[in-house]
Amino acid sequence: MPQNIITKSPLAALGYGFIKDTYLPKGKDEYYLRNKQNRNGITYRQLTAYEIEMLVRNGNTSDNWNHLLVSDAFNPELVKNCKFFGLVRIGKLEPLCLSFSDLQTPVGLYNSTIISCDFGDNVVINNVEYLSHYIIGNEVIIVNVNELVTTNHAKFGNGIVKEGELEDVRIWMEVCNENTGRRVMPFNGMLPGDAFLWSRFKNDNALQEKFKAFTEDRFDNKRGYYGKIGDRTVIKNCKIIKDVWVGTDAYFKGANKLKNLTVNSGEEGQTQIGEGCEIVNGIIGFGCRIFYGVKAVRFIMASHSQLKYGARLINSYLGNNATISCCEVLNSLIFPAHEQHHNNSFLCAALVMGQSNIAAGATIGSNHNSRGADGEIIMGRGFWPGLCVSLKHNSRFASFTILAKGDYPAELDIPFPFSLVSNDVHNDRLNIMPGYWFLYNMYALARNAWKYVDRDKRTERIQHLEYDYLAPDTINEMFHALHLLETATGNAYYKVHHPQKTVTQEDARTTGKQLLHGDPKLVNQLEITIEGVENSKRKTILTKVTQAYTLFTDLIYYYGITQLLQLLKQQKAASLESFISSLPAKTVRTKWTNAGGQLIAADELQQLKERIKSGRIRSWDEVHDYYAALGGKYPQQKMNHALASLAEITGKPLRKIDNHVFNNLLNMVITTQEWITKAIYDSRAKDYNNPFRKMVYEDLAEMNEVIGKLEDNGFIKQQLASLEQFKKEVADIRKTYKLKP
Repeated sequence: MPQNIITKSPLAALGYGFIKDTYLPKGKDEYYLRNKQNRNGITYRQLTAYEIEMLVRNGNTSDNWNHLLVSDAFNPELVKNCKFFGLVRIGKLEPLCLSFSDLQTPVGLYNSTIISCDFGDNVVINNVEYLSHYIIGNEVIIVNVNELVTTNHAKFGNGIVKEGELEDVRIWMEVCNENTGRRVMPFNGMLPGDAFLWSRFKNDNALQEKFKAFTEDRFDNKRGYYGKIGDRTVIKNCKIIKDVWVGTDAYFKGANKLKNLTVNSGEEGQTQIGEGCEIVNGIIGFGCRIFYGVKAVRFIMASHSQLKYGARLINSYLGNNATISCCEVLNSLIFPAHEQHHNNSFLCAALVMGQSNIAAGATIGSNHNSRGADGEIIMGRGFWPGLCVSLKHNSRFASFTILAKGDYPAELDIPFPFSLVSNDVHNDRLNIMPGYWFLYNMYALARNAWKYVDRDKRTERIQHLEYDYLAPDTINEMFHALHLLETATGNAYYKVHHPQKTVTQEDARTTGKQLLHGDPKLVNQLEITIEGVENSKRKTILTKVTQAYTLFTDLIYYYGITQLLQLLKQQKAASLESFISSLPAKTVRTKWTNAGGQLIAADELQQLKERIKSGRIRSWDEVHDYYAALGGKYPQQKMNHALASLAEITGKPLRKIDNHVFNNLLNMVITTQEWITKAIYDSRAKDYNNPFRKMVYEDLAEMNEVIGKLEDNGFIKQQLASLEQFKKEVADIRKTYKLKP
C-alpha cells in the first residue's frame, strides 16, 4: 500500500472549491467569508483586452482572465511572469519603489504563483513560489517566499475545531503540568489571568465548562476563512508560512516555518520574527520579538515579550514584557516581567508568578524523583534561582525567594518571603535566611520594582499589574512568616532550656514572640530550626531570625503607615481627631491571589467564579471587564488591606490612635524610609568598594568610565530626592495638625 496518498484533480479545479459544498450555507458561494473579510474598500473591475494582451506579453498566465479583477489604477506592466488560478483581485499598482530598511523593490507582482488572493494598493509580490488564499493589505512587501498558504480549516492558533473536524485535532496548551491536567484552550487575546484561572480550579467542572464555552463562542466554526496580512507588513526570505494571520506593520525575515499562528502587530506594537525560526500553533502579541533559531510550539506570547537565540518555548504561556533567550521552557505558565537568558537553563511544569529571573544552569524540572512526568513548581513573584540550581518537583516558594547555587536534593516548601535559601552540603542541612533582600540587596529589590513599571509597554492595560515588593500578597506572607519565626524560636528555646517539657505550638509561639521582642541576644544564641519545608530528615536552619523578625515587623508598619498617610492626604481632614474617627472601627486583613500579575482579593475572586458559573458573566470580554473594574478598585482595596495590617501589627483598633501614637507612627515611617534609602545606596556601593570588583580596572577613573560613577547613579539620585520629598510631606502634616517632631 502506498504511504503518501496523492490525489488527482483537473487543472481547471486549481483555485476553486475552497469550501466544499457540504460546508457552504444555502445561497452562499465559496467567497462569502472572503468578501466579508476584505475591507479595503477597493472597487474591482474586469481586465480590458489591452491589459490581458500586456499581461500575456509579460509572461503571465491565468486559467481564466475573467477571474482576474483589478482596480481602475491597475498597471499591467508591473505584473510579470506570474501564474494566476482562481479568483484574484489586485488593487492599485503604480510605478514606484518601496523601501524598508535596506530592502528596495519595485511595486508589482513578479515571478509568483498566485491562487485565489486579494491584494490592496501598491503591493510587492516577488518570487513567491506558492501564494494561496490570502487577503493582503496595502503597501505589503513579500519577497522570496517558498510557500504562503491558507487552508479552509485554518484556526490561526486558536484552540477551536471547524465543521466536520474531530475533537482530537483541537490544539490545547498544556501549562503547569506535563500530565495535561491543567491544559487550556489558547485564544487570541488570552490574558495571563485567563490562563491562570483556567489552569487552576480543575475540580470545578462547571467553571471549566464555561471557560471552554467562552473560547468556542469567541469564534465560529465555519470553514473558508482566508489568511490576512495587514498593511505595510514586510515578509522576506522565508520558507513556509501556513495558516498565519498577520497584523499591520509586522516584519518577517528568514523564518523557516510559521504555521497556525495569529501574529498581532500594529500601532500597539510592531512584531518581528527573524532568521531560522520555526513557530507552530501559537498566538503572538503586539510588539513581540522572535529571532535567531527560536522553536515555539503550542504557546502564547503576551504583548511586548521576546524569544531569542535558539530559545524553545513549548506548551507554555509567556507573560507581557518578558524575555527568554537560549534556553528551554516547557509546560509553564509565566506571568509578566520574566527574564531567562541562558542556554543551559531548563524550566518545566512551573507556575512562575512574574518579576522572576532564571539564571544559567538552572534545572527546574528534571524527573529526578519520579518514574512519571514531573509534578509542579509554584514560584511566587520575584523568584530568582542562582547559578546551577537544580530543584525537585513538587516545590513551592514564597515571593522574592532567591536560591543559592546548589543541587537541592528534595522537594521544598519555602514560606518565608524575601529569603535566601542555600543547600549546606558540608553540614548536610538546608539554610534559610528570611529577609535576605532587605539585608543585603535592597538596591536590586527597589530598582527592579521601579524597572518593571518603567518597562511596561502595554498599551491596553486590562490587568492592573502589581510590581511593588510591599503589596497585599507579600505583606500576608510576612505575617505568616512572623508566626512561623515566633513558633520556631519558642521551640528552639524549650529544646535547650526545658527539654523535658511538653510544649504546644501556641505556647511555643507565645514564648518565641516574647523572646524576639524582649531578649534578642538570647535568640541569637539558639539554633533555630523549622520542619515541613524540605521533604527530608535533615535539619532546616533559620538564620538571622531576629533581624528578619524586626525587618518584617517594621515593613508591615511602613506599609500600613504610608497608606494611612495617603488616605489622610486624600481626605484633607480638618483635624486629626476627625480623621481618626473616620477610620474603620473594625478591620480584617483579607487573603489575596496573584492572578496573572494582578492581585485579586479572595472574595472578589470567588465572586468572579460564581458570576461566571451563574451566567452573569458570559464571555472572556466580560471577564476582562471584571479585571479592569478590579484594577480601578485596587488602590482602595490595597489601602483597606494596609489599614487592617497596621491595626493587626499594632494590636489595637485604628480609632484608638491618639496624637501621641500618630506622632510615633510618623517617626517610625521616617526612620524606615531613611533606612530603605540608605540600604539602597549601601548595597550598590558594595560594588564600588569590593576589591575583587575593582581589580579588573586600571584605576578608579577607568572603573567610573566603564560602569559609571556611584554619585551619578540615576536611580539612587531619584531615591534620595523621594526621601526628601517624603520628609517634607510628613513635616507638612505635622505643621497642619500641630504635632511636634
